[in-house]
Amino acid sequence: MHTIGKPVEHAAAPPVRPAGLRERKKARTRDALIRSALELIALQGYDGTTVDEIAAAADVSQRTFFRYFANKEEVALAVQDMTEAHFLTAVRRRPADEPPLTALRNAALLSWDEISDTVRALVPVELHLRMYRTIESTPQLLAARLRRLAELEERLAEEIARREGLDVQADPRPRILVAAFGGVMRVTGKVWGELPDGDLDDLLRITTTYLDQIGPALAGNWRT
Repeated sequence: MHTIGKPVEHAAAPPVRPAGLRERKKARTRDALIRSALELIALQGYDGTTVDEIAAAADVSQRTFFRYFANKEEVALAVQDMTEAHFLTAVRRRPADEPPLTALRNAALLSWDEISDTVRALVPVELHLRMYRTIESTPQLLAARLRRLAELEERLAEEIARREGLDVQADPRPRILVAAFGGVMRVTGKVWGELPDGDLDDLLRITTTYLDQIGPALAGNWRT
């Protein structure tokens, strides 16, 4: 496996047109529902929080809640879904000549600022960390989170196979690579979640360190 080097910069994404008034209002309502849900769940627990309470905290009706989210699980995992969508988009934007592992690493690290800004604009980092711990300690949320990660890994494997001109059903390498990468990312999240006062800079530091160990851990001699 190749050695992962420093991230290689890529062309900036095309500018996004400003959203109209209706779209901005819908985005504010959705953001308010997410913040209210995470605050209540972090305080009361997942089972102790109802959709009615979330809607009331966001100053909307239950009917409005269901226009944005199918259920409580979906709103509880909304931030994770958003960050994963950013990452998948970043992978798809990587130059075609990058080796697969380099593309995954660069996508994770070069999209970091965009992802961090998205999280910070939505919830305080302290609440994001508390919610991460809540997900890890709540069986229903953890099961849903792992199911969604499995779906993301399959999409990533399909993208890597497409980039390399492979059949993901016939060639096991894309899924093996993505499984290794996804395992490392999950470990970094666990290590970060155990920090008493971690912030997103800590998560970036841990992620960079762990990603740089994929090659040596898989192919190196640990006894030297």
